Parts: sequence; structure tokens; C-alpha cells
Amino acid sequence: MAARRRIKLPEGIEPPVAIVKKPRLRKMGPIDPGTRPGRGFSLGELKAVGLDPKRAMKLGLYVDKRRRSVHEWNVEALREFLEKLRKAGVKV
Repeated sequence: MAARRRIKLPEGIEPPVAIVKKPRLRKMGPIDPGTRPGRGFSLGELKAVGLDPKRAMKLGLYVDKRRRSVHEWNVEALREFLEKLRKAGVKV
């Protein structure tokens, strides 16, 4: 089985990190615990920007196949990343 080859990213362009909400604990009550870096982007977030999981991994993005939530800030970060790649001449 052939290994997946990562696409060489232009200098200065880094893949974004997925941001997810922290779990809400019952003892904290109605307080929002905030956010933290996640394991990767959900399939729904990738679908919202038109990427499939294999293509995302080739671009250096981490994919979390278990997570079902779609956060707008992650979709926006992916759109900005793809726009930077298009401007740099990388075929997306």
C-alpha cells in the first residue's frame, strides 16, 4: 500500500489548528468552560468548505472522524487557509 504524500506547503503558510469547546461539567453549573485546541477538524467542517478527508490530510490538516460538531470559527479558519493556498498557487 502506497503512503499518502503530503503536498508541499509554501513558505510561511501553516495549517490551522481546530478549536473545540471544553466539556461542560455539572459541578460548574451554567458557566461556559471555554475552548481548547482539538484533535482535528470534523467531517462536517471539511464538507462545509468542500474538502474530503483524504485531500485534507494531504494538505497537512488533522481530521477527527469521531467529532460530529461543526463550529463556525473552524469553518472560517479553513476557508482562510484554502484562500491563502490558492493565492500562493497551490492546487486545492
